[in-house]
Amino acid sequence: MASLLAVDLGVRTGLALYGREGRLKWHRSRNFGTIQRLRRGVSAVIGVIPDLEILLLEGGGDLAEIWEREAIRRSLPVVRINAELWRKEFLYPREQRSGAEAKRKADRIARRVILWSGIRKPTSLKDDAAEAILAGLWGVIHMGWLESLPPELRR
Repeated sequence: MASLLAVDLGVRTGLALYGREGRLKWHRSRNFGTIQRLRRGVSAVIGVIPDLEILLLEGGGDLAEIWEREAIRRSLPVVRINAELWRKEFLYPREQRSGAEAKRKADRIARRVILWSGIRKPTSLKDDAAEAILAGLWGVIHMGWLESLPPELRR
């Protein structure tokens, strides 16, 4: 069973793991605190996912390179995107006018993805985890793991 790990890059990192059927398996937010601890922690994050097939990174720069190096070491393909890609697909332009509005809408959609996936509802959902969920949803659609956005998740 293959999986895709979507990562919203940052020292405070959002993570979302999707299965080959296109449903979310789990999500979390992890605050590494420093870049040095992030460097040491990436291997552990990736290492606990035995069936990881694709690493999807939202963002770029030095933090992306840390994740990419670990993926290369494990012979994992990496897809790099920016938030505008998934926002364009899942949010109306009016919902993207401000960062705060985009984050609120991303939270609502991410909660619907969680419900649709049949996993436990979170008591709280951090912005970075919500964004990782939507980046991952974009990934499973564009990898062909889901044919299209399920009706329960459409606008």
